Amino acid sequence: MATIKLMHAKLHRVRVTEANRHYVGSVTIDQDLLKQVGILPLEEVEIVNIDNGNRWSTYVLPGEAGSGQICPNGGGALLCKEGDILIIWANEERDRLDVLQNGHEARVLIADENNSPQEVFCQTLTPNGETVEYNGYQAMGDEEAIKAKLEGILKA
Repeated sequence: MATIKLMHAKLHRVRVTEANRHYVGSVTIDQDLLKQVGILPLEEVEIVNIDNGNRWSTYVLPGEAGSGQICPNGGGALLCKEGDILIIWANEERDRLDVLQNGHEARVLIADENNSPQEVFCQTLTPNGETVEYNGYQAMGDEEAIKAKLEGILKA
């Protein structure tokens, strides 16, 4: 079967709170932000700095919950500075036929200037015969519904 790579989670417009080039690799991210979009510790992520265009991939370490921490470490720390705005996303490999038959959902968090969630939503692909329709974004619902949905995903 053919596999394709699709985004499954994105942190959009998060601000760098510190950059630690002396730490061994990775990016440290507030674990509350990770949970809201379903990114796991040690998961590989892609990062783009929208202030200077630098791009890199690394893995995630969970930071202190509620801290708003976004800290590129190691070599990634040389690609940004405190206050820079990043987009961080995680991909997953999926069976193409499964996506065409069952669709796909990606969770997106848009952050405010303090890295608090400003908006959380899903971008979806919905099956439509032999193709899928891109449904833009759909509100994820109230806080309890979001929490229940993400807990179910993380337990799977």
